[in-house]
Amino acid sequence: MPLLTKCSLKKGYPTKPQRPLRKAPGYNQLALCSSCLCGKRNLIFKTATIQLQQMTKKINAALISVFYKDGLENIVKLLAEYGVTIYSTGGTQQFIEKLGIKCVPVEDLTSYPSILGGRVKTLHPSVFGGILGKRDDQTHVEEMKQYNIPEIDLVIVDLYPFEETVQTVNSPAFQGGEEEKEKSIIEKIDIGGPSMIRGAAKNFRDVVVIAAKKDYADLENLLREQKTETTIEQRKSFAGKAFEVVAHYDVAIAKYFNLPAGQAGPSESLFFLESVTNPKAMRYGENPHQSGVFYGDLNKLFDQLNGKELSYNNLVDVDAAIQLIAEFPAPSSLEGITFAIIKHTNVCGIAQRYSVKESWDTALAGDPESAFGGVLVCNGTIDEATANAINEIFFEVLIAPAFDEDALAILKSKKNRILLQLKAQPGNKEMYKSVLNGVLIQGLDEGNYTEWKETGGRETTATEKTDLVFANLVCKHLKSNAIALVKNRQLIGKGCGQTSRIDSLRQAVEKAKHFNFDLSGAVMASDAFFPFNDCVKMGHDAGITAFIQPGGSIRDNDSIEYCKQNNLAMVITGLRHFKH
Repeated sequence: MPLLTKCSLKKGYPTKPQRPLRKAPGYNQLALCSSCLCGKRNLIFKTATIQLQQMTKKINAALISVFYKDGLENIVKLLAEYGVTIYSTGGTQQFIEKLGIKCVPVEDLTSYPSILGGRVKTLHPSVFGGILGKRDDQTHVEEMKQYNIPEIDLVIVDLYPFEETVQTVNSPAFQGGEEEKEKSIIEKIDIGGPSMIRGAAKNFRDVVVIAAKKDYADLENLLREQKTETTIEQRKSFAGKAFEVVAHYDVAIAKYFNLPAGQAGPSESLFFLESVTNPKAMRYGENPHQSGVFYGDLNKLFDQLNGKELSYNNLVDVDAAIQLIAEFPAPSSLEGITFAIIKHTNVCGIAQRYSVKESWDTALAGDPESAFGGVLVCNGTIDEATANAINEIFFEVLIAPAFDEDALAILKSKKNRILLQLKAQPGNKEMYKSVLNGVLIQGLDEGNYTEWKETGGRETTATEKTDLVFANLVCKHLKSNAIALVKNRQLIGKGCGQTSRIDSLRQAVEKAKHFNFDLSGAVMASDAFFPFNDCVKMGHDAGITAFIQPGGSIRDNDSIEYCKQNNLAMVITGLRHFKH
């Protein structure tokens, strides 16, 4: 359109028409324009000015019906200042009238009061005709005139707080039974709101639609700067946002019906339904040449006390760290404090001791080389002594439920060091990933073992059993094929991500020997069954005395028999922990 304006041959424009070419019906003039950047022949339409006027629209009438009224006052005052007719309903109407601004009740349009307890108030041709009527369609214009339907140029409508209501009724503070819960939720399924939003967004060539209070500021600025006039680009942009708002709302409702609260695992929905808000652009993705965005509210999980913004890779490792530490309950006199070090989502050091400092020292000793640049996580309060010890190495992130003030002062000495105070665990009930041209979805890998079946040459000792339980949890959080070697609740060797289980065991034994650990009396955990007895033999040769594995191989008996012949303990859990 700017090109047509420049080349319109109107007086005062810097065009230099060359030889006339020919006249044609509907054209004012056909000329070769020397000032146009393209230098091509341009058709000069009589209708150019009319087209421009159609692209820019003035707001003469607005329909406002919202649940959230904060931020609305300035918009209403501006609309009144510019002489815009305002239609409204219920509480929004009362809010506007309290500002001393004249407002037309929607009932005056429909000739019907709000009925059925407020379920029906805007669902009427006089409302939807004003929203959906096409101003450049003569038939629409005549029908709107025939039925006294006013044009509505601006629709400000938000939606009932469905998701908030679901959270409220499922909280411990809610007083009421299951019937009251469901009734509260169902009444927050908006019908008229989404319909008006979709109608206004569909008719974006004529109508501006605002579907969320986060867009109030943009609308206010637009009204101030453009005095109620909007461009087609602005209206289309608002329409796109409006459709996203309605889509998110519908997904939330569908998920409520298809996956009742508390139900674990994927539903049997016909569609992959997921909608997450709060987009945050990353500096880049997994690598600098990849873009990345995170959707979600991290503030619900932790407070960031120090450091730079979390990167894409930071978030992936933080997720792995939080999943791991969730396996170990709050410190107790029996289990002590757990400290772990994560590198590229794998556990490279973890230990359980009765002080935070001792737990850290022991975890670090398991693999001090891999700890460099890692993500640290603890289920106890970080004190001054531990902070001084941690401060000696370079790490990316430290996660803990609490920090002593003197510890924080030490750890904040590096401005880029990320410190996260964990407040809650993620509430996910399923996990998914993009694969090929679709999405894979599955339930969470929950639990440690489903059975404790002693199948070896003897029963496990109390110490071995404690270490086996610990080792199996650690192994669960290593990439397959995974082997974890543990002694006295300390990871002393691990192998992960190898293409054969025996290679993972070789890696684990080599790690342990590299850092001078004595494997005599250690235990071994495997994320999946032993396909042959070679792993048990190699482990036995290294000094391992007890094994834990899920079982399920057609050759389980080979490993079991070897343990029986050599007086070794073996536990079958019945629960595999593959991690790809």
